[in-house]
Amino acid sequence: MLAGLPRNLATVVAALVQRDSAPAQSCVRAWFHITPLDTGLSKLKSDRYLQLAEAAQLDFLIRTGLMRTMLARRYAFVNGAQLVRFARPVAVFSRVSIDTRVVWADAKWAWFSHALSVRDTHCAEVLVKMKFKHGARTVTPAELLGEFNGPLPEPLRRWDETLAALDAPH
Repeated sequence: MLAGLPRNLATVVAALVQRDSAPAQSCVRAWFHITPLDTGLSKLKSDRYLQLAEAAQLDFLIRTGLMRTMLARRYAFVNGAQLVRFARPVAVFSRVSIDTRVVWADAKWAWFSHALSVRDTHCAEVLVKMKFKHGARTVTPAELLGEFNGPLPEPLRRWDETLAALDAPH
């Protein structure tokens, strides 16, 4: 239950120390070490990919200055859906880089990508469909992230359609 808390706290401290100010529409790289607590026998457990993505998302929000703005305005973020695509297993004691960026945003949702790599070898991607909230009100992502032009990318559109089909009454 508290497995991700120590990593998240360490991530917050490291992000605050770095003090870089990346634009909200940039790619931010974070690094994490895989410990025996993250693995089954020797490979990263599937639930830990989501914990790493959560830590990388915190890192992104702090390093882009979005967290400061969100705290000042009393905004929160809520994950609506997550999708993991595994490519290669991640071994214990690996140093994982996670490149986080906002892929696209509309009037309600922002889609984040967290690409995990070990020594420049792509291992997985975690997609997160997330919205910003102020109490019960949904905050337009453009207010924090800027405008995204063009249509929703096709893979995200198909994922969104699948989510909608799962919500439809049977």
